[in-house]
Amino acid sequence: MDPIRVVVADDQELVRAGFGMILDAQPDIEVVAEAADGAEAVEAVRVHRPDVLLLDVRMPVMDGLEAARRVCADHPGTKVIMLTTFDIDDYVFDALYAGASGFLLKDVRRDDLVHGVRMVASGEALLAPSVTRRLIAEFAARRPAGGALPGPGQAVRAPSRLLEQLTAREQETLRLLARGLSNAEIAAELVVSEHTVKTHVSNVLAKLHLRDRVHAVVFAYEAGAVVAGEG
Repeated sequence: MDPIRVVVADDQELVRAGFGMILDAQPDIEVVAEAADGAEAVEAVRVHRPDVLLLDVRMPVMDGLEAARRVCADHPGTKVIMLTTFDIDDYVFDALYAGASGFLLKDVRRDDLVHGVRMVASGEALLAPSVTRRLIAEFAARRPAGGALPGPGQAVRAPSRLLEQLTAREQETLRLLARGLSNAEIAAELVVSEHTVKTHVSNVLAKLHLRDRVHAVVFAYEAGAVVAGEG
């Protein structure tokens, strides 16, 4: 299989180099470029079309949030992982709306960094181990008026109405996603195969016009399919 192609963007050279060395040492990951600011990150993605962009929130020239917006809008094949200093950070809530697919703390352990990149690249990722569903619950409570995250070209519609498009089994899959369960755990819960779960997840994302699993979790809270502290 082709390696996971990664761009690392951080204004601190030691952070970039350290993350790059850790990731490049993996047989299934290739760091194709580094960037020292948001503008460089956007250009690196345009040139290299990586699978994953590790993107610091606070950077000069163009901050990570604006860079995430541009990358997610122009390069939907690139998954964005935001690097943040705090596990609950207002920038992280904004990053969800920008299209970020995952979050890691800058003091992340080596194994969690590698695992996070692999999971986001595969579509399985939700949040970094230290960034729990508490963040999603707070995000849902802070969401701007208008409801759910719209997909490209999609008008904002009430999330509860969108939820009606899902079958009963797809709604149950969405609730289990919001509890942070993996495909294997959802399969065990529903007593079906992982392949069936993947089909349900794909249908949920397609019907709701959502970018990935993390946005499905946000939608679940917005639509009232789950509530904070449930699960």
